[in-house]
Amino acid sequence: MKKIFVEAVLVICSILLSASLAAAATAAADAAAPGASVDYTKAVVVACSLLAAGLAMALGTIGTGIGMGNGLSGATNAVGRNPEAHGKILITMMVGLAMIESLAIYALVIALVVLYANPLLKVIGLS
Repeated sequence: MKKIFVEAVLVICSILLSASLAAAATAAADAAAPGASVDYTKAVVVACSLLAAGLAMALGTIGTGIGMGNGLSGATNAVGRNPEAHGKILITMMVGLAMIESLAIYALVIALVVLYANPLLKVIGLS
């Protein structure tokens, strides 16, 4: 089972990488004049940026989802053990969930910066 999971993850990653490279190369070729040579450096950088943004969102939301699940599990166990403390537990749980959700928003901000501001293009001089 573990071997199949690892193989599936590798296949999905290779599909995502090849699809983003193909999309970026097609965009670069369409932007070039007919008959002109095409520099694929920008296409590769954009493709890697797409992959990085997707991974940032995926890992950011997986982590926050696990954290929220653990927090809700702990809160429901606490209310089950001590129903009189329902109000305090609820308030603490909501504040904790808001803090966890802010981590997912930070991952979104990083992904949007990588996609639209793309600092790597400015560093290598392709902007």
